[in-house]
Amino acid sequence: MKEIIKSSSTRIKTGLALLVGILIIGYIDSFFLMWLLLGGLLVIAISESQKLYKMKVDSIYFYAGIIWFAAYFYPNAEDLTFIAAIVFASILAYTKTLDKKIFLPLFYPTASFLFLLTLYWEYGVMALLWLLVIVAGADIGAYFVGKSMGKTKFCETSPNKTVEGVAGGLVVATLFGIVFAIDNISLFGSIIISLLVALASVFGDLFESYLKREADVKDSGNILPGHGGILDRTDGYLFGGVVMLFILRAVL
Repeated sequence: MKEIIKSSSTRIKTGLALLVGILIIGYIDSFFLMWLLLGGLLVIAISESQKLYKMKVDSIYFYAGIIWFAAYFYPNAEDLTFIAAIVFASILAYTKTLDKKIFLPLFYPTASFLFLLTLYWEYGVMALLWLLVIVAGADIGAYFVGKSMGKTKFCETSPNKTVEGVAGGLVVATLFGIVFAIDNISLFGSIIISLLVALASVFGDLFESYLKREADVKDSGNILPGHGGILDRTDGYLFGGVVMLFILRAVL
């Protein structure tokens, strides 16, 4: 275990720095600040996604900027994804010149960031903290369990991911989720929600691994030492946040 920690020192230091920054912003608990933070991350994530999709459409930043600006005023921000899709489809049908690949970053990562903003809008900073610890728990558990005892390959998409690691991640994420569950959620409810969100985060990570393999790149970017790019660090949240919002709307 000591060797694993030593070899991952850069990754751990970066993770701790990110955690401190996120906790400070969470403590301030300002919608404007959260909107600004997620918007900044979205811009970087879109840039990284274009590399993964092997595209370069500069106009996507303009469209994403309009969507994100509207999201500041519109409570159900995720709905804007469908409005944007209708607008894009209409322009494509009328002009026949719009690059069809522009739909890709609209749905991933833009839509997922809108879901994260809505999660904060509707359920507050504690819901984001809950999501944070669940996904972080899944990552931490999968990494250390996988490194120490992982033997069975989970799937072909991510050769380094093991069944043992995934299972360990789900257990750790569920335990973390029980401790940090938001109010009005029963123990049973916190277990189920934590487990489902953690499972979604696993496939969020897997989806990004698939995109990287298709693009033949190791990381989506290099902005975070030891972690890679913004998509490398947020992939689990981009799937997990969607699932958490749907479930909380169903049970609360």
